[in-house]
Amino acid sequence: MSYEKVAKAKSDIVIGTKQTLKAMKNGEVNHVITAEDADQFMTMKVAKLAAQLNIPHTSVDSMEELGNACGIDVGAATVAIKQ
Repeated sequence: MSYEKVAKAKSDIVIGTKQTLKAMKNGEVNHVITAEDADQFMTMKVAKLAAQLNIPHTSVDSMEELGNACGIDVGAATVAIKQ
């Protein structure tokens, strides 16, 4: 489900933990997706901020598949869908 959501929103996504956190703090995000096989220290920051800001958060199995859904050739730990 979330992979398809990311693929449909390709032009309105933010890829990567640092960029996702920045976009969340700026109020530009309406949904966050994290990969379960990514570094938990990094993804927990995103999940925690999402909870604080009441932004829906979804977790997916694979960084590689999340990266593919974004149209990039590497894995993605976190992706944010912009408003």
